[in-house]
Amino acid sequence: MYYVKLFSIESKRPRSSNKSQVKYFNNHIDRLQNYFNDNLEFYHYFRRGAIFLDEEYFMRGKADIRLFPDSLSFFTDDKFSTSHDTTVATIMAYDMLIIYLKREIDKLENNNSMETNFNAFKKQSKLFWTGNKTDLIELIYALHSSGSVNSGTADIKEMASACEQMFNIDLGDYYRTFLEIRSRKINQTKFIDKLKQSLENKMLDSDE
Repeated sequence: MYYVKLFSIESKRPRSSNKSQVKYFNNHIDRLQNYFNDNLEFYHYFRRGAIFLDEEYFMRGKADIRLFPDSLSFFTDDKFSTSHDTTVATIMAYDMLIIYLKREIDKLENNNSMETNFNAFKKQSKLFWTGNKTDLIELIYALHSSGSVNSGTADIKEMASACEQMFNIDLGDYYRTFLEIRSRKINQTKFIDKLKQSLENKMLDSDE
């Protein structure tokens, strides 16, 4: 699903200005998001890692029109497919596509500013992130969502780039890592919770 859709998008990509390409990609992101909106009830069920309807959604022969399955499921082999397996696959594929499109937009919009960002951190930091890379990404997104940097106007790419330079680390595909963090069924804010506990322990030790 991902590669078929990606081929279709790229084969029709405008060969004109960066502005036209950004507009083209943003239009596709909006269309992909519309799929989530059209399947909002199940989308929320899937995103929060719920399981109480899994027997209805993901067991063969359990199709129930009251659960609003994808209409295409009625044309699939009920001995092979379930009512919502295609919907899950589509959500996963569209998540990947949105990540890809946002990265392409970043390249187009920030192409001219990459040299400026490099010069700003030309003096290499002596700090090194020795923890888990996923933990740092969780922290970056927490800071971004809190609006504590530049009064909430800082772009996630700017913040990730700053942390990469500050801590001498390559975060890789942090968009994808954030999706993995968001899809955790247990303790989505594992590192943030660990930070809170560590600080509380430090304060207790200081009191003693």
